[in-house]
Amino acid sequence: MSRRLLFLLPALLLTTFVQGQESSDPDAFADVITPGDLRTHLYQVASKEFEGRETGTEGQRKAASYIEEQFRSMGLLPGNKIGYQLYYPLFQDSLIKAAVQVNGQVFHLYEDLSVISGINHTATLYGGEVVFAGYGISDSTRDDYKGLDVHGKIVLVLNGLPAGSSLPPGRRGSLVKQETAQKNGAAALLIIQTGFPQKVYQGKGSVYLDGFKKTILPNTFYVSEKIAGAIMGDDYMSARSGTVAARSYTADVVLEFSKAITMGQSSDVLGLLEGSDLKDQYVVISAHYDHLGKRDSIIYYGADDDGSGTVSILQLAKAFAKARAEGKGPRRSILFLANSGEEKGLWGSEYYSEHPAYPLGQTTVDLNIDMIGRIDPNRKKGDSTNYVYVIGDDKLSSDLKPISESQNTRHTRLELDYKFNDPSDPERIYYRSDHYNFARKGVPIIFYFDGIHKDYHRPTDTPDKINYDLMAKRARLVFYTAWEMANRDSMLKRDIPLN
Repeated sequence: MSRRLLFLLPALLLTTFVQGQESSDPDAFADVITPGDLRTHLYQVASKEFEGRETGTEGQRKAASYIEEQFRSMGLLPGNKIGYQLYYPLFQDSLIKAAVQVNGQVFHLYEDLSVISGINHTATLYGGEVVFAGYGISDSTRDDYKGLDVHGKIVLVLNGLPAGSSLPPGRRGSLVKQETAQKNGAAALLIIQTGFPQKVYQGKGSVYLDGFKKTILPNTFYVSEKIAGAIMGDDYMSARSGTVAARSYTADVVLEFSKAITMGQSSDVLGLLEGSDLKDQYVVISAHYDHLGKRDSIIYYGADDDGSGTVSILQLAKAFAKARAEGKGPRRSILFLANSGEEKGLWGSEYYSEHPAYPLGQTTVDLNIDMIGRIDPNRKKGDSTNYVYVIGDDKLSSDLKPISESQNTRHTRLELDYKFNDPSDPERIYYRSDHYNFARKGVPIIFYFDGIHKDYHRPTDTPDKINYDLMAKRARLVFYTAWEMANRDSMLKRDIPLN
C-alpha cells in the first residue's frame, strides 16, 4: 500500500462516514417520539407532586431532578461538564418595615403607601425639603427636572405620563421615573398614586435575579394623595390639573424602609449528546420546565406551558440517542437545555446566554419549544388540528425558513403559521420565551408555539386537555429540523441583523 493511499485513507473513511450519516433515514428515529410516551412524561411533570414547578421552590427542584435522571438514563453527558444542572443565584426579600412621616404625621403601609421591596434598600432618611417635579420625565420631548436642584433631596412626582407622551417598548413608567431621579441626584422618590387603602397579598416577598445591582436606584415609595397633600398643601389639587409648576416644599419627612434578603438558587438542566466530526459546533434544543407554582393550595399545573415543551425535548433526546446507538448520531453536538425562570422573566436562558457552557459563536441554532400541546381557539383559518406557529425563522439567518419548510414538506406536512412573525404583533410573542436570549446574542432561532388558549396561566392547564397526537407531530418537526441542522456541512449563516 502506497504512502499516498495511507494518507488518503482516513479522509476517505471520514467522507464515507459523513455521507452515510447524511443519507440516513431519520424516520426510524422520529418514530421514537410517540403520543403515549409524551403523555406518560407529562402526567409526571405536570403532577401534584411537582406543585406547579415555580422557580426556586421544592417543586421546581423535583422537576429538575426528574429531567436530569431522564438525561442520564439516555446516556447523555452532563451538559454543564461537571454536572447536569447549571445553577444560578436567586434573591428573595422579606419586608420588615415601610413607613412615611410628614411633619410628625405617621402614614402606614398599604393604608397610604406601598413599596416594591426588590428595588429598595434598607435605609431611614430624614429630609427637610421635597421637590415636586411634575411627572418626573426627562427625554427628547420634555424635561420635568429643568431648572431644579434635586441633588440629595426627596423628589415627589405624579403617576403615569403626560398627555401625548409614550414610553419605549418594554419600559415601565415607574422604572423610567426612578432612573431619571437617580440621574438627577435624588435621594428618594415618591410617586403619587390613587387606590389607597390597598388590598395586598401578604405572602413572601418577590423573588428576583439581579441581586448585585450595577446601579443603586433611590428608594421609591408609592404614596397616597393624602401624603401628597400633607407635603404640598392646597397646591396638590392644582398639580393634578397641571397648573402648578415644579417647585420645592419645606416639610419634615421621614422615609423608613427595611428588609431581610435571603439568597437561594435555581437551575437549568443540560444534557449533551456529543457529535462526530463537527462535535465542537452545537445545536441547542430548549424548553422551560418551570411554571407558576401554587397560590395558597391551588396548583398551576402548566401542562401546556411548558410541560409540553419539556417532555418534547426528553423524547427528542431519546430519538437522537437511539440514532447514535445505531451508529447514525449527529455530526454536531446537541445540547438539550431545560430552563427554569422563564415565567419570572427568562431568567434561566438569560443566565445561560451570559454564562454559556458552550460557545455561542459555535452554536448554529436554538430550536425553542414553548407550548405545543393545545389548539388556539382564535385561529380561524386552515386546519387547526394540523398546524404550528413558527416564529423567528425570518430573522437572523436566511437559511432558517428554507430548512424548516423543506423538512416539514418532506416529513410532517403541518400548516406552518407565521402570524407571530409580524413585527407589529401586539402580543410581542417573539420576545417572550427563552429563544430570545439566544437571538439577542446573534444565534439564529426558531420558536414553536400553539397560541394562547383559555387555560393559559390558569390552574386548569392540565395534562388531560393536551392533544397528544398533534403534539407528537409538532415535536417530530423539531426533530427533523434539528437533524438537518446537526448534519449539514455548514453552520447557519448569520446574515440578517437583529432588530
